[in-house]
Amino acid sequence: MPAGFSAADFYNILPELVLTGGALLVLIVDVLTVRQQRSLLGWLTFGVLSATLLALLPFSDANTVASRGLLAIDGFAFFFKVIFLLTALVTVLMSSSYIEVEQLRAGEYYFLILCATLGMMFMASGIDLITILIGLETMAVAFYILAGFLKPNRRSNEAAVKYFLLGAFSLGILLYGMSTLYGLSGTTNVRELATALASQERSALLIVGLVMVVAGIGFKVAAVPFHMWAPDVYEGAPTPVTAFLSVGSKAASFAMLLRLFMEGLPFLADVWQPMFWVLAVVTMTVGNLAALTQSNIKRMLAYSSIAHAGYLLIGVVANSSRGVAAMMIYLLLYVFMQLGAFAVVVMLRRQDVVGDELKDLSGLYFRYPTAACAMLFFMLSLGGIPPTAGFMGKFWLFSAAIESGFFWLAVIGVLNSAVSLYYYIRVVVFMWMKEEALGSPIVASPSMAVALTVALAGVVVFGVYPRPLFELAQVSAQSLGGVVAAVGALSF
Repeated sequence: MPAGFSAADFYNILPELVLTGGALLVLIVDVLTVRQQRSLLGWLTFGVLSATLLALLPFSDANTVASRGLLAIDGFAFFFKVIFLLTALVTVLMSSSYIEVEQLRAGEYYFLILCATLGMMFMASGIDLITILIGLETMAVAFYILAGFLKPNRRSNEAAVKYFLLGAFSLGILLYGMSTLYGLSGTTNVRELATALASQERSALLIVGLVMVVAGIGFKVAAVPFHMWAPDVYEGAPTPVTAFLSVGSKAASFAMLLRLFMEGLPFLADVWQPMFWVLAVVTMTVGNLAALTQSNIKRMLAYSSIAHAGYLLIGVVANSSRGVAAMMIYLLLYVFMQLGAFAVVVMLRRQDVVGDELKDLSGLYFRYPTAACAMLFFMLSLGGIPPTAGFMGKFWLFSAAIESGFFWLAVIGVLNSAVSLYYYIRVVVFMWMKEEALGSPIVASPSMAVALTVALAGVVVFGVYPRPLFELAQVSAQSLGGVVAAVGALSF
């Protein structure tokens, strides 16, 4: 055993070890399986993710540091890992029929999904700048390849190139900021960073480093003005990959953001709070206004995702355990809303129909009423209409901002939610009031039916009875060091 490491260190990363072993197993089985039987790889990947989730359950109450201070095994990391695994599970369920239609290489596809999930899990646990960056690049490289997985498709190739080039550029900015913080503090540990920098005077170099870190993370969460990659990448990437990218990558990036700013830079809150206030307002507004004119569903959901990043930044501005809990709740609920919407878009893809334009939804209620009704709930939830889960998520975010004294930020958030209803209801109009679109019949595979059922159940159940989720998120948020104590308990 390596010097300085114990058996406990390996036990604490048991979920990650299971996921790594499962990813390698998928590659081996892919090589040994004939092409006609490779549909089984999807169920093998589903089994690997389920096994990882089971291996994660014993750590729900853990609160320790592993691997010589590189990883935190706590409630905060546990909550985000559940989000990542749940996102990957639903993505795998909705991918099988899409892979068959597009004739994709299933083994490589599922391997990259597992690698991206592994990177996300390390990002959530990382309390060292090096660990966070390793997790970030593990996730990013997998997504660069997945974005261009439709090799004959020019839009997919363009998406991969844009994502790679802009991702590399943003990584350079983020690294510059982190190296500046390291140079000033002498440590890469996030928690030691807070202690080392708190005793120093605020130099211009420190502020520059802080701005660089904000810009680098702003790209990863697709905050305006760092959002230019999102619409093209979301449109060009395979639809299940777009769904996974819009939810999993966003959640992992917000986990990284919270670790760095709540644990590593809490003493600079008076500097970064105004920055995130402006980013939240601009991101919400630009995302919603740009989505109003989109005729492509994937581009519309891309700008919608940008707007939701703005809503989530409200929790960062609140700078309280309640604000962090609200962000965590919203991110989990966003899994069901966003993946459910993309699952319907994946269903529209057939041999003779691309299925990513609004007109392809025309008359969906008359052709597949179950999918149309599910899409109705997903759109209402994304718009924040009660009694869906999206309403509860926005209620917690806005109430956290009000309790922290950011009343006008909450008002701007509510107004933006009202604007977003136009393009969400527009989708409903196409499904229920337009003439039926041409094309072959829409058929949902068994795995797709399961994915839709899980997403719809999450939207409805947590919209009606969200208390268990809130209690879990509140406990998990309190394990994040550096956050301000909660202002008060939430009343129902």
